[in-house]
Amino acid sequence: MAGMTDAAGRWREQLGGWGVPAHITEGVADSPWEHQVGTFARRADQALALGAEDGPSMARAREALAPTGTVLDIGAGAGASSLPLAPQMTELIAVDTNEAMLAALRARTSVPTTAIVGRWPDIADDTPAADVVVCHHIAYNVPDLAELARQLTAHARRRVVMELTNTHPMAVLNPLWERLHGLERPTGPTAADAAAVLAEAGLDVHEERRPRPVGPAHPDFGALVAGTARRLCVPAERFGELAQGLLDLGVDPTDPRDLNSTADGPMELVTLWWDVRNLLPA
Repeated sequence: MAGMTDAAGRWREQLGGWGVPAHITEGVADSPWEHQVGTFARRADQALALGAEDGPSMARAREALAPTGTVLDIGAGAGASSLPLAPQMTELIAVDTNEAMLAALRARTSVPTTAIVGRWPDIADDTPAADVVVCHHIAYNVPDLAELARQLTAHARRRVVMELTNTHPMAVLNPLWERLHGLERPTGPTAADAAAVLAEAGLDVHEERRPRPVGPAHPDFGALVAGTARRLCVPAERFGELAQGLLDLGVDPTDPRDLNSTADGPMELVTLWWDVRNLLPA
């Protein structure tokens, strides 16, 4: 057992370093880990506009669906990772902890959809299998990545497609944590660490990378400041300091986008995918 936990243990240990000290969280009302429906709805609309040709994650899911099939979307949000596959989907099963996110997805879907509210893999036993399982941008929220992958595999009849950023998505805010709180933040884990966990779990994982596309803009610079403040546990009376910090990092107030969604940002999108036909009984 010890030999099977090296990569998994490193992943868990590195994720543990992202906790926010209590003296910081106690100074604000909102959790830094709470996701905003409007942000995810804008991402879903952008993904729908780009369609299923947008990058390797969509391409790998689309080819496994050929000609058609069902999709299970874990951490579905408003549907950015699955709705563009609608031309080939016969059914979508969407899982998310946020009921409002799933409502936003259902408002955009064009195929029969089952929405399941709950945390994966806690609700895995109550979730149907599908031909293709997609799981975008939740890996960095899951300490037991091997168990996540095991349950994804158990629910896929053809293929699993996982997408994540090359580095932790919050790492881009590290200079602002230092500036506003005097707090040094971690830099790991990374997508390479995730791939190591999956390989350690016995999966034949394929990897593809591409630059992260420019993300959708916030309605205005004030909305970007407010959203970033939530992530950084910054109270309203310090919004001016945060705004200046964003400007100093190169944010354009006339085109306000998240720091990890700019054209010259360091982020890559990493697609990790594996077929399951040879792993599971027919």
